[in-house]
Amino acid sequence: MTITRTFRRRPGLTVALTLPALATALVAVPQPAEATGRPDTAIQWGPCSGKGLDPRQECGTVPVPLDHADPHGPRISLAVSRIRSEKLAARRGTLLLVPGGPGNPGLHEPSRRGMQLPLSVRDAYDIVSFDPRGVGRSAPVSCGLAHDDLAMERLRPWPAPDGSADRNMATARRLADACAANGGDVLPTISTRNEARDIDRIRAALGEDKLSAWGVSYGTYAGAVFAQMFPHRTDRWVLDSNDDPDAKRVARGWLANYAVGVEDSFPNFAAWAADPANEYRLAETPEEVRPMVLALAARLDREPIPWPDANPEELNGNVLRQTLLDSLYSPKRFPVVARLIAAARDGLPLPPPHTVPDEVMQNTVAASAATLCNDVDAWSGDSQTSYEKDVAVSRKRHPLTAGMPVNVMPCAFWDLGPTEPATRITPHGPSNVLLVQNARDVATPLAGAKKMRAAFGDRARMVVVDAVGHGAYVDNGNACGDATVTRFLLTGQRPGRDVYCAS
Repeated sequence: MTITRTFRRRPGLTVALTLPALATALVAVPQPAEATGRPDTAIQWGPCSGKGLDPRQECGTVPVPLDHADPHGPRISLAVSRIRSEKLAARRGTLLLVPGGPGNPGLHEPSRRGMQLPLSVRDAYDIVSFDPRGVGRSAPVSCGLAHDDLAMERLRPWPAPDGSADRNMATARRLADACAANGGDVLPTISTRNEARDIDRIRAALGEDKLSAWGVSYGTYAGAVFAQMFPHRTDRWVLDSNDDPDAKRVARGWLANYAVGVEDSFPNFAAWAADPANEYRLAETPEEVRPMVLALAARLDREPIPWPDANPEELNGNVLRQTLLDSLYSPKRFPVVARLIAAARDGLPLPPPHTVPDEVMQNTVAASAATLCNDVDAWSGDSQTSYEKDVAVSRKRHPLTAGMPVNVMPCAFWDLGPTEPATRITPHGPSNVLLVQNARDVATPLAGAKKMRAAFGDRARMVVVDAVGHGAYVDNGNACGDATVTRFLLTGQRPGRDVYCAS
C-alpha cells in the first residue's frame, strides 16, 4: 500500500471563544513603566498557581493571533511567566527559556530549570518562559485518543517482533484521523514557525528590543528558526542539545537519529551496569550487558510478563526497549531500567510502573504530533513495503532500537498541514549563537548537532562536553562547558573556535 494524503484547504480559521476565554485572551493591557528602570511591559503579572514554585515567579498572558496571516482575526492566549532579576545594577535583559518536546510546557521553568542557572546569570536577566500554543495553559489541544493509544510503546512506532508494520500503519492512521476530528481550530496552527512568531509577540509584550535565549532539545530548533526569522531580535543565543535542522526531513530525521543516539549512549550504561560498586549491577563485564538486554527483549517478545497498572499492562520486548531508550536520557535514570531488567530476567515481581496521567498525555501527544506533522511534508508517499524494508535494515544495524526510528508515524496520514515550507537555517545573520552539546546524547546525537553547527556557519560556535545524557549546560557538572556558556551569557564572549570540554 502506498500512502497518499489529501490536504484540506482551510478557507479561514474560525474559533468559538467563550466569554471567559475571550476575557482571558484580552487581559494583557499596557502598564506604566516601572520605577526601577526596567522596560515597559504589556503583561498583567500576578501570582502563579502550582506546587513547589519559587514565590518570586509571576504569571500572565499574552494574546497572539490564532492565524498569524490574519493578525486582526481571532486570538488565543499564551501563558507566560518570569522571575525578575533582583539586582537591577547587574540586569542586562531577558533570558527566554524555550521549552523542548515538542509539546512540553514551559510555564514553570523559571522556578525549575531557571533556578539551575548560576546566580550571576539570574542577576543579569529576568528569567522568562511560556507554554507554547496548544500546550498546558496556552489554548491546550487534544486528539481525544483512547487510553491504549497513549502508551509510549504505541506512540513510538516499534514494529512487531517479525518486523511487520501492520499494527503501526493502523495506529498511525487512527491517531491522524483522531487529531483531524478532535483537534479543533488551534491544532492546525501549531508549527515551529508559528512558535517563532509567538515568541516575537512575547518579546514585544515584555517591552524588549531583543531577547537572549536558552533553548534545550526541540527548543534548539525553535530557537534556531526564531534566529533565522527574526535575527535582529536576538541578543545572546544558547542552543543546548541540538536537533538536526534538515529542512527536508525535520522531525523524520530526529526520529531516525534515535538509532544513533541509543548506540552512542549505551556503552555508558553498560559500563555502569557492570560496575562492582553499583548496587544495581547486572553483569560481570560491560561486554555482557548488550547481549543480555537483547536476549531478554527477544524473550519478552515471545513471552510477555503481566504488568498491572502499566500501559500496556504487560512487559513485552518493545516496552523494555522503550524503557531503555527513556533511561538513556540521563545517568540518573539508569536504575529504572536496571531494576526492570533484573526483575524480568530473574522472575521477580516487576517494579511499579511510572505512569503519566491520561489528560497530560492527551495534551502532550496532540501538540507534539501537530508540530512534527505540520512542520514538513516529509512523511507521505512511502508504501508499507518500503517502511518494512527500512525497518529490516535498521534492525540489523541498530538492534537496540529494532527498526523503530525509521518506521511509520501519524504524519504519513496527516491532512492538516504543512501550510508553509520549513525554515532553512543559514549563516546569514548576527554571529551570536553558542551551541552546547553532550558527546553522547540519546535524543539529539552529536552527529545531528554538527549539522546544526554547519548550517549556522560563522554565526555559531559549538562546545562539546564529554558526557552522556540529554541536556548539557548546568546539567552534568562539567566545569569547562558550564563556564564557557556562563561567560557568553554574561559578557557575550564566545570561544574563537569550537571547544571540546573533557570530563
